[in-house]
Amino acid sequence: MTPADERLRALLEMDEPPARDPAFSAAVMEQVMRRRWLQDLGFLAGLSLVGGAALWGLWPVLEPALIAISGRLAPAAAALAVGASALAALRALPGQGEVPA
Repeated sequence: MTPADERLRALLEMDEPPARDPAFSAAVMEQVMRRRWLQDLGFLAGLSLVGGAALWGLWPVLEPALIAISGRLAPAAAALAVGASALAALRALPGQGEVPA
C-alpha cells in the first residue's frame, strides 16, 4: 500500500462506529427497566394509599347506600362473578388462545 492509501485508511477508521458490547447494553437496559419499575411501584402505591384514604373517609356515607341497593344487585353481581369465572377458565385452557370480545 502506498502512504496515501494508509492515510486514507486511517481517516476512514476514525469514522467507524464504536464496537457494541451486548453485556453492557443488557446491564444498562436492566437498570433502566428497574428504575421504571420502581417509579411505577411508587406511583401505584401512592395511588392506592390515596384511594384507601378516600374510601375510609367516604365509608360512613357509602355504607347505608350500599346496604340499601345490595338486595337488588345481588343477582346481577352473582351473574357477573359466574361470567368472569367462566371467561377466566376458558382463557386458561391450553391451545385456546384469547376469547374474542
